[in-house]
Amino acid sequence: MPRKFGEIAFTPEVKAAQEERGSRQTYEKYIANGPANNTITPEIARFIAQLDGFYLGTVGSNGYPYIQFRGGPAGFLKILDEKTLGFADFSGNVQYITVGNLSGNNKAFLFLMDYRHRKRIKIWGRAELIEGASELSEQLRVPGYAAQVERVILFHVEAISENCPQHIPIRYSETDLEAMMAPLRERITQLEQQIGEQNAALITLKNRKVQ
Repeated sequence: MPRKFGEIAFTPEVKAAQEERGSRQTYEKYIANGPANNTITPEIARFIAQLDGFYLGTVGSNGYPYIQFRGGPAGFLKILDEKTLGFADFSGNVQYITVGNLSGNNKAFLFLMDYRHRKRIKIWGRAELIEGASELSEQLRVPGYAAQVERVILFHVEAISENCPQHIPIRYSETDLEAMMAPLRERITQLEQQIGEQNAALITLKNRKVQ
């Protein structure tokens, strides 16, 4: 059990709920003896590099959470160092809820989900807005995507927790399906070509017999 995760997620109210329901002692032991888990490991880096979307959570000044999906080509969420992630923020519906929330409270949350491999990772931290063009915005720009980068969002990692895959449904993206279907389509093309050649050979043979 990651120690930093417990320090953030197990608030006094959560601890009270655990105590009441009999799980507090177990978690106390896990947290005391567990690793910090507050850096991007090579394994997590590989997981992030293949993602084409994630959920970003922030909190408004009224205390209500706000969850926003961010999507893009695989690798658009970039690893800048072992404790910093970053991505380009393009123009959207101009509600600026995430921007407004972060201006008042920079605590944020990333929920990373890989449905194909039934794996999820939760990351707590603080998000930083950097407005306008900069070297960093060029570094985080999505290649081939012409939209204007309004700002970049840096995510400073404080805690990471990986969940078990129970109850995660297996789903495939269009890209996944295309990759899975490509060899089957190629095989079908080969078989169709073989059938065509065999049919042509049979026609030739029949014509010879007629003559």
